[in-house]
Amino acid sequence: MNFTSSLITFQEIPHEISLSYLISGCPLRCPSCHSSSSWNPKMGTPLKEERFCKDIEKNRQLITCVLFLGGEWHPIELIFFLKIAQKKFSLKTALYTGRENISTSLEEHLDYLKTGPYRSGLGGLQSPHTNQKLIDVKTRENLNHLFQIQGGSYGLTQ
Repeated sequence: MNFTSSLITFQEIPHEISLSYLISGCPLRCPSCHSSSSWNPKMGTPLKEERFCKDIEKNRQLITCVLFLGGEWHPIELIFFLKIAQKKFSLKTALYTGRENISTSLEEHLDYLKTGPYRSGLGGLQSPHTNQKLIDVKTRENLNHLFQIQGGSYGLTQ
């Protein structure tokens, strides 16, 4: 499982600061994908346990969540890293996928799950017309409203 970038992100998961990995090799190839440069599975660097743990340890005082942007096409490897984040570091876990559904065996290792391919005519999570959903896996609550502007501010800030 290769990744093309890792970043600290503040807006992908509401109320969480995430260490985010963009995983290469997405087979979906959604039109208007903002990460089309990562479609090639040979792009990037293999994600290894030592690197993953070092990244978390380096940012541990800041982060509350680990987010994978893709990677569900490598379920065994992805679950391996989700377990490390949860069990060794007590972090929440999240996955962004363009699929409508993922396997139960993968979902049981997640706190948050964003599903649905990006469709430019419908917009992303900030759009009330989006086909995408960000779900709190434990409560099954749809968190989309936290991304949408309400009365001049985003729901997240209210």
